[in-house]
Amino acid sequence: MSDQLTPLRSNGSAPDRPSYGPAPSNLADILERVLDKGIVIAGDIKVNLLDIELLTVKIRLLVVSVDKAIELGIDWWRSDPMLSTSAADHELADENEQLRARVRELESESESERARR
Repeated sequence: MSDQLTPLRSNGSAPDRPSYGPAPSNLADILERVLDKGIVIAGDIKVNLLDIELLTVKIRLLVVSVDKAIELGIDWWRSDPMLSTSAADHELADENEQLRARVRELESESESERARR
């Protein structure tokens, strides 16, 4: 977002007289600034019936870039198995090893049964 002042034309009675204000920003500039600096949206929703609180919903929303989130110490997506391939890969490798061990166990039991017959 530019801090320079640019003349803006008004639709009023004096179209030739410029009025000065902040330069207009496009959506990309605004988005870049929000992601760089961050924005927090917070709110509470409470449902009461006869002064008895039935429900409280606390809403907290932080909108930042990934780099800014990491700078703030927020990196939950790295350990979430639904979002992180390394965590999911590790979990799949463990499950595959358990399945292979079970198959080996069943095969050896089957061979033992055949040998007894």
